[in-house]
Amino acid sequence: MSVLITISEMFNTTLVFSTALIFAALGGLISEKSGVINIGLEGLMIAGAFASAVAVIFAEDAKLGGASPWLGLIAGVLFGILFALIHAVSSITFRANQVVTGVVVNFLALGITVYLVKLIFGTGETRTLHHVFTKIHVPGLSEIPVLGKALFVAYPTTYLALLLVGVVYYVLYKTPFGLRLRAVGEHPGAVDTIGVNVNRLRYIAVLLSGALAGLGGATITLTTTSNFAHNSISGQGFIALAAMIFGKWNPVGAMCAALFFGIAQALKNQIQLFPFADQIPTEFIFMLPYALTILVLIGAVGRAHPPSALGEAYYPGKR
Repeated sequence: MSVLITISEMFNTTLVFSTALIFAALGGLISEKSGVINIGLEGLMIAGAFASAVAVIFAEDAKLGGASPWLGLIAGVLFGILFALIHAVSSITFRANQVVTGVVVNFLALGITVYLVKLIFGTGETRTLHHVFTKIHVPGLSEIPVLGKALFVAYPTTYLALLLVGVVYYVLYKTPFGLRLRAVGEHPGAVDTIGVNVNRLRYIAVLLSGALAGLGGATITLTTTSNFAHNSISGQGFIALAAMIFGKWNPVGAMCAALFFGIAQALKNQIQLFPFADQIPTEFIFMLPYALTILVLIGAVGRAHPPSALGEAYYPGKR
């Protein structure tokens, strides 16, 4: 029975770690489906994590209580959009190299947020947040042995992430907007001939990407770390990028890949509880998710096929 309890706890922890990855992977997927590479997921998550922490602190000081975490989520989304706008203007309007602008967003977000934290709070990190999300017990279902604790005791952001997987899938593959978005990433010239504004659609996709990645960063602050520091995200954006590629630019595939990487992080936590953990260098335990990311990407080479026009700047009127 203890083994079943351990498995249940591990799967629950997997959901916790996977949630932010699902948000960010969906964001990257939407951007890249439109033909815009988004290496800046890490920076967008950092921006969202920072904004959510600051918003919650100000909300707590204003005595807003239970509304604070939700205000933090909104702030994370808005900051993610703001930094995504930088990427969009650079890569779509000015047609700069999309990989370079994504890297710039990563460095810019980290530098600005760390500077602002020191400017506002006088230290390298924010204070601990007192109002963060707590896990919801789904009435009845959470009482199911083993599965109840594994699946039906989770943060509201986890349920939101799983819901968005279905929403994004439906929008991309069942609506005219999704068809146009995918067509823009495959053959923008053909879409332009029927009167669709290619660059406008790409702007929408990149800003949506920022909103979702910012939501992912806010999720980490409001469920896992309860504050913001320079290492709050620590590579989660790059893991989300790997999940998107491993999931073959499909929302359901990206979710499954995010769960896979979430297991690696949960395993990292579980290993430390075993007696033999003292014999393993801590650095090796903490590098597990990132080593797994590299191995998965190596295995995905040649099997994942990105949108045909991915990374190509578009000039209106070009065929």
